[in-house]
Amino acid sequence: MAAAEPAVPALPNSGGVGAGAPSGTVPVLFCFSVFARPSCVPHGAGYELLIQKFLSLYGDQIDMHRKFVVQLFAEEWGQYVDLPKGFAVSERCKVRLVPLQIQLTTLGNLTPSSTVFFCCDMQERFRPAIKYFGDIISVGQRLLQGARILGIPVVVTEQYPKGLGSTVQEIDLTGVKLVLPKTKFSMVLPEVEAALAEIPGVRSVVLFGVETHVCIQQTALELVGRGIEVHIVADATSSRSMMDRMFALEELFLVASSSMVLAVDVSWDNSVLLELGL
Repeated sequence: MAAAEPAVPALPNSGGVGAGAPSGTVPVLFCFSVFARPSCVPHGAGYELLIQKFLSLYGDQIDMHRKFVVQLFAEEWGQYVDLPKGFAVSERCKVRLVPLQIQLTTLGNLTPSSTVFFCCDMQERFRPAIKYFGDIISVGQRLLQGARILGIPVVVTEQYPKGLGSTVQEIDLTGVKLVLPKTKFSMVLPEVEAALAEIPGVRSVVLFGVETHVCIQQTALELVGRGIEVHIVADATSSRSMMDRMFALEELFLVASSSMVLAVDVSWDNSVLLELGL
């Protein structure tokens, strides 16, 4: 049995994270490679927020072309164990991000039977704030048209629709598999996970919408963490700030809408291409 690793040491109140952590937060030691950095997260934080915190602490050192697993130090075993499903931070703890030895599969052709389209938060209230919103609406509509023609399931989310409105009218939601409200950043809701589980052999997700550096990025990270290949459609995603968009896209796997549709491995005929305007 591995030697017991010492518990997280007490941290000083001055300049550290410990007894002086802000109300409603829990001190956590985030470990990556040879580094260990104390921070704090909201009480009840789960996998998504832990990943977000790892990125904020170690973003420039994390190779996004690898798969990772989050592990929790378990006192009863004296070593790290894989983060339990549904884990939520409730007390002081230590976690680490471990790169797996295998690299992510190189993006290749898409197969309709193993692909799902994710349309993220293309809502009316974002229209005046998001750069080039009209352009990404146009591209998004063409992507959904292609999904209908090819029989690819589509999942649509709307961020707090009571306050931010529904999906814009230009986006035709005819035939989509799910339209779900959400209040978290990621699209990976329990209902979405259940829907993916119902589709045998899902390997790839084509992801587009807003905002690139928030909901798109968090959704991509969660999907990759579950072993799903993610294709971000660069000309169908944007943010309020072009700098935010640029830095987010540098970390993600990008395709253009036209090349993405043509990458779907089907027997094309000219009528399909003409209908999509390609």
